[in-house]
Amino acid sequence: MIFNKIALKKGSKKLINAWAFYDWANSVYSLVISSAIFPIYYGLIFSEINFISFFGYQIKNTAVISFITAFAFVVVALMSPILSGIADYIGNKKRFMKIFVYIGSISCLGLYWFELQTIYLGLFFYFFALIGLWASLVFYNSYLPDIAYPDQQDIASARGFSYGYIGSVILLLINLMIIMNPNSFGIEGSSSEASMTAMKYSFVSVGIWWALFSQYSFYFLPKSNREVKVTKDIFWNGYKELKLVYKELKNQTKLKRFLPAFFLYSMALQTVMLVAAYFGEEEISWGSSKEKTLGLIVSILLIQVVAIFGAILTARASKYFGNIPVLIFINFFWVVLCIIAYFTKTPTQFYSVAGFVGLVMGGLQSLSRSTYSKLLPKTFDTTSFFSFYDVTEKIGIVIGMLCFGLVDQISGSMRNGILFFIIFFVFGAFMLMRIPKSSN
Repeated sequence: MIFNKIALKKGSKKLINAWAFYDWANSVYSLVISSAIFPIYYGLIFSEINFISFFGYQIKNTAVISFITAFAFVVVALMSPILSGIADYIGNKKRFMKIFVYIGSISCLGLYWFELQTIYLGLFFYFFALIGLWASLVFYNSYLPDIAYPDQQDIASARGFSYGYIGSVILLLINLMIIMNPNSFGIEGSSSEASMTAMKYSFVSVGIWWALFSQYSFYFLPKSNREVKVTKDIFWNGYKELKLVYKELKNQTKLKRFLPAFFLYSMALQTVMLVAAYFGEEEISWGSSKEKTLGLIVSILLIQVVAIFGAILTARASKYFGNIPVLIFINFFWVVLCIIAYFTKTPTQFYSVAGFVGLVMGGLQSLSRSTYSKLLPKTFDTTSFFSFYDVTEKIGIVIGMLCFGLVDQISGSMRNGILFFIIFFVFGAFMLMRIPKSSN
């Protein structure tokens, strides 16, 4: 298909759809690799031994993933403010977004070689896939106030998440068919060996899907909001941009009150989402290995399908009740879910929790992004402002994953880690209450 490229106006349906379509492209990583197939594959390769040797220390395999994930987010948190400041200065955030999309997609291809014998190489690709995804989202999120007006941003944000859920479910279903019937697709070997090979092919499919469908967004998203001459001092201008944003934040009362609340509840939300499949793989009593694989994927699919409606319902609820009251309600809903999850042991119970998680998962993410966008002052430097949002989220994930990994390593149970995050949802909700009603 050949497109006639035109400069689309801010607020146009086609531009908003092009922006939202990047969720379709990248969300396959979050579903197939972060949530569904990779955690199952990871559990299978550690079926006989659940420890990894690091510098002479024996670390539980699930704790290793928590620590690697935390380290990746440390890197993203440190570099994204500089990159976003540079992107705003040269007026070409799309270039940086492309770089990280390709880093992430190529790393997904590299996960094909993730095996016990090459565990360090596999963790290397896992690490850079995470960096590619989350660094690209810094620039993607910053486009929201550029492509949509304030009264369009809740719906635009929800549309992005909805596209992501639909696209990722489609690819997951395709991969599921291959994994459950690998011999029918020409994959040779015993049933278990062929299924694991099919899982590795699913990682490759994510890399291809991500890079391919990103092109539609790249084609229509604006290159820049201004053009300046690139000089040798451009790196330091990234720091200058951050300093200006920091000073501006001091004068923005609503933003100052929103960001600490977002830090707390996002810490809990993102960590729970990142470890949910590992929790299901280790803590739920499945009948057999095949039932475990199918059960986990079905539960993740359930989350994704319900999340589509959850994101849309949350956006509509915000119109009637306001953004902040809805965010507060969802935080308390998460508290209840964490308590229930602690006592969840059977597949049926896990499916029930998964359904309710889907209902509020996308809604909390989508509404948080659009709420922050609405609270921004009028500025061209949206990337630098969104870097604070993203850094807040990333630092929260770092702390959350480290806490979870330590609790898992020390106690030997992931359940205790899930229960730990109730505190952050509660404090996040109470801090949201400090935001004036006029900020809705």
